[in-house]
Amino acid sequence: METITTHPSQRPAREVAADFDVDIESGLTSEQIDKLRERYGRNELRQAPPVPMWRKVLAQFQDPLVYLLFIAMAISLVAWLVEGAAGAPIDAIVIALIVIANAIIGLIEERKAEGAVAALSSMTAATSTVLRDGALTTIESADLVPGDILVLSEGDAVGADARLISATSLRVQEASLTGESEASAKQTEALPGPAPLGDRTTMVHKGTGVVQGVGRAVVTATGMDTEVGAIADMLESTEADQSPLTREIDKVSKFLGILVIAIAIVVMGALFLLNDVDDVSEAVEILLLGVSLAVAAVPEGLPAILSLVLAIGVRAMARRNAIMKNLHSVETLGAASVIASDKTGTLTRNEMTLRTIITRSGQLEVSGTGYSPDGEILGEPSATTLAEARAVLIGGALANNSQLTHDGEWSIEGDPTEAAFLVALRKVVGEEPDFERRGEIPFTSERKMMSVAGVRGSGEPILLTKGAPDVLLAHCATERSGHDAVALSDERRSEILREVERLSAEGYRTLGVGYRALEHAGEELAADLEEDLTFAGVVGIMDPPREEAKDAIAEAKAAGIRPIMITGDHPRTAARIGADLGIVEPGARALTGPDLDTLSPEQFRAAVREVSIYARVSPEHKLRIIDELQDEGRIVAMTGDGVNDAPALKAADIGVAMGITGTEVTKEAGSMILADDNYATIVAAVRQGRAIFDNIRKFLRFLLSSNMGEVMTVFFGVVFASFLGLSQTAGAGLAVPLLATQILWINLVTDSGPALAMGVDPEDGNVMERRPRDPSKAIIDRHMWGRIGFIGVIMATVSLLAIDMFLPGGLVTIEADSLTVARTVGFTTLVFSQLFNALNSRSDHHSAFRGLFANRWLWASIALAIALQIAVVHVPFMQVAFSTESMTLAQWGAAIGLASIVLWSEELSKLVRRWIVSTSAISHRSHAR
Repeated sequence: METITTHPSQRPAREVAADFDVDIESGLTSEQIDKLRERYGRNELRQAPPVPMWRKVLAQFQDPLVYLLFIAMAISLVAWLVEGAAGAPIDAIVIALIVIANAIIGLIEERKAEGAVAALSSMTAATSTVLRDGALTTIESADLVPGDILVLSEGDAVGADARLISATSLRVQEASLTGESEASAKQTEALPGPAPLGDRTTMVHKGTGVVQGVGRAVVTATGMDTEVGAIADMLESTEADQSPLTREIDKVSKFLGILVIAIAIVVMGALFLLNDVDDVSEAVEILLLGVSLAVAAVPEGLPAILSLVLAIGVRAMARRNAIMKNLHSVETLGAASVIASDKTGTLTRNEMTLRTIITRSGQLEVSGTGYSPDGEILGEPSATTLAEARAVLIGGALANNSQLTHDGEWSIEGDPTEAAFLVALRKVVGEEPDFERRGEIPFTSERKMMSVAGVRGSGEPILLTKGAPDVLLAHCATERSGHDAVALSDERRSEILREVERLSAEGYRTLGVGYRALEHAGEELAADLEEDLTFAGVVGIMDPPREEAKDAIAEAKAAGIRPIMITGDHPRTAARIGADLGIVEPGARALTGPDLDTLSPEQFRAAVREVSIYARVSPEHKLRIIDELQDEGRIVAMTGDGVNDAPALKAADIGVAMGITGTEVTKEAGSMILADDNYATIVAAVRQGRAIFDNIRKFLRFLLSSNMGEVMTVFFGVVFASFLGLSQTAGAGLAVPLLATQILWINLVTDSGPALAMGVDPEDGNVMERRPRDPSKAIIDRHMWGRIGFIGVIMATVSLLAIDMFLPGGLVTIEADSLTVARTVGFTTLVFSQLFNALNSRSDHHSAFRGLFANRWLWASIALAIALQIAVVHVPFMQVAFSTESMTLAQWGAAIGLASIVLWSEELSKLVRRWIVSTSAISHRSHAR
């Protein structure tokens, strides 16, 4: 068999069959089948190998922040061993428990191994009817081989890609593959040249369904060689990028790693220089303090808190019908600056609806959408216009092979365009009139018409015809006017065609309806009966936009998010829907796949920046568009429901699959599933994602500024030990303001509760009134680092001042006491300064007293932290563990009073910043006037 370079759609069917040495009258022989199966394999898609559990577990530890914790744990263990391995290595155990807890959370909450290719395999029809050894037989679709003769009829799922040999009224629904909402009419004459997938009318494809007619076809491709297989191949080779949050946390982790090493070296060096270290125990103590500083600088609870906050966000979104499959996708969606959406089933209902009727007397609009017959003629039409419209609907509903059924909800069987007549008839007329069908002249792509003959309830034989308006008009001699028929003039024909062109330009699919009386119902039906017809009128049918999608798109645009439509449908239809929904202005152009293929890389880049409607595009085009948007720094959310959307969903920063109409492929490829297929749910999820991102910034600000306060307290306490009285009271021990166990207590116990509570803080203002954040900008920007440093300095100052107040020989000694008591007061001051900082961190601009009690979880965590601190100070066994002593009421008052300076200093700072912003805004408005 010679190598074929021309696509089968462009070659005669018999020639294609000859390539496989198959007799189209008898099919393949058993011997041929065995050879072909050996050559091509089974008709199955390649499945992705499962990810072993050990790799899933290992992946949970592949994080820079976790690496830092491992290093800190190792140093702590070495210090413990050098010190004599007395007791349990508490520091190392606590860090290990945090790392393990974080891994468990990640393993439970993160999505399982992607099964997108496996889901593609499950789409294949279970069985196919084929002609083999001269007989019809039903086989498993997986057993099909190239050269098999497929026998197709209404309701069949196509089991492989095949070139049509014969087709009678054959229409195939290919929406899941091409995005085309209208069923594709098939024919057998070879195409004159290459055509996009949706226009290959001589081919049927694996994974599509026959909605009308019958046909036979020779299988040309199976398994991974099919069009669905090509998509599966792209899906395998498409890699999902890291989320912006993951990338940012990695940057922060690396920065903290450098900071930890620098601070630890400086502090340990200073301790060796300022203290006369002459034995191993003191060296070990210095090393242990270095470890405690590392622990203080690194927010150990950050990975676990981040996972928990994202998990809480995932559950909140699930309650709003947005099911997230990946924790970090929550934040990614909040950063989305583009929502690239499929049209059919996403922005539209995927339910063809008859919206308008044009007759001789005028145009009527029909309300209602979808297959539920709830609607009516709008306005107050004249009796004449209404009679003409009823004739159009009755003719179109009777010349029909679809069915409208009601089993709890309304649904159709057959071609959606034909079913639109049945729905509209129920809205306007009610039940179908009595009609006994006697015969049919089927639709073909050459004739572009179909007719049925039958007898009305009155006994009058009639022929009813519907088809392309321009074709139908050529077969009409008269036109219905009221209850009569008048001659069709050339001027009137031109007027009707102009109306048809107008409807087509508005994105409608148009169909004309005509009829004629027959002499008797028993006459043999032939195409020559379709002459001298009476033209009843023309209808406009479209897949209507979702009513809620327009408001959602308006909200998205107000939030700085660019909506884009990428569909396989007709460009005029796409442009009309895009304009109706507010994606583009009326008259905006839609670029097609062939248009994109002619563009240079520079022109393609410019087109993606400007054009928001793309039609007649292939999966490859969708991927190119997504890639180009991402190259520009956009965070792209891609929605879709069909097989053809899967690669783009996987490549996008956030893939959004439809839960009701979506295939299993898109559900597996996407990182989010809409349980209600509602575009508005995407926008609601964006709002939730933005609120979650704000909360992540809040607890990052809190954790890092608190950790900075701990580090600075120890650092400056060591450097200025002699001024604070530490050197004089430390005796033979090291002059340090806080002990390693105390730092660990603050960092692991006191910080974690408030940080987690901030993860569920109410939305701060209207997050949808600002533009998406620039993904190139750090989560922790220069301003935020400045605030973190400022708060750290205040915390260190008040904590060291508290120690100094109760040490003899200090700068401002008020009540001289032991070093243990002074450390306890300083320790408590640092704890309470961080609790006050929790109130500060809820907003970078607004006062802490605004919505002070809005977050009850924050207050609960603060109350718990206070209770634990009281226990550490006053419970005897905890005093031993953390080297504390009981404090007097005055000492408690001093600690809390000094700690509150953190709150008041930040309040003053925010007040100044708000005044500067307000003054700048007033000045800007004055200059504008």
